[in-house]
Amino acid sequence: MRLLLVEDDDHVAAALVAVLGRHGFQVRHARSGSEALDALVPDGAEPYRVVLLDLGLPDRDGFEVCSRIRDRSGVPVIMVTARADTRSRIHGLNLGADDYVTKPYDMGELLARIHAVARRSGTPAAPAGRPAAEPAAPDSGPADPLAARGVDIDRERRRVTVEGREVPLTRKEFDLLALLAQHPGVVYRREQIFSEVWRSGWEGNGRTLEVHVASLRAKLALPTLVETVRGVGYRLVVEPPADTPRTESGR
Repeated sequence: MRLLLVEDDDHVAAALVAVLGRHGFQVRHARSGSEALDALVPDGAEPYRVVLLDLGLPDRDGFEVCSRIRDRSGVPVIMVTARADTRSRIHGLNLGADDYVTKPYDMGELLARIHAVARRSGTPAAPAGRPAAEPAAPDSGPADPLAARGVDIDRERRRVTVEGREVPLTRKEFDLLALLAQHPGVVYRREQIFSEVWRSGWEGNGRTLEVHVASLRAKLALPTLVETVRGVGYRLVVEPPADTPRTESGR
């Protein structure tokens, strides 16, 4: 998978390029906004699948670069920055960024988010040196991990069953569950959830998300399936609790 890394700090970039390379990514490093935009001009090579974009660039603000990228390309953009304030996150997502990760970050989570946004944009490419797998159904997501909790998500028919019992969900409840199920165990930030499920900003809408999560837990009768990560967001827990019996039929 070919990535474009936009980072003006050579030390940070070198470390990141090394790690990404070990995971099969082909990375081009751009040190400025202008260099990044020039790199996105079609040249007959394999297109970039994801752009990792720092906001503190020497020639122009990363928000402007994101806006220009979005004007000319549909390539997914992940903002990777030290700006952790809510206003910056909302602004970045509203400009068209597909995800927003603050430094310092966990490398495993960053890799998962790269794969997630690449998969949502189309059929995922095989890492360098590995044969491509058979094309998967769009946005099919990993199915096996959820089997441990007896949950089956049929995205095509928008149906959810738990231990064979169909669970009626609202549109937003289904979209929320489907989003979290794309990468079980990965924490989805509240800002990202609102951007993808509600297509709006997070600020001032916290109660809405809490209500939908509570309703989802109750309807699935699996109160531990969706875990709250305090101060960050939510994740799907696929390992059933060892000492907690499953609640039957939503009671």
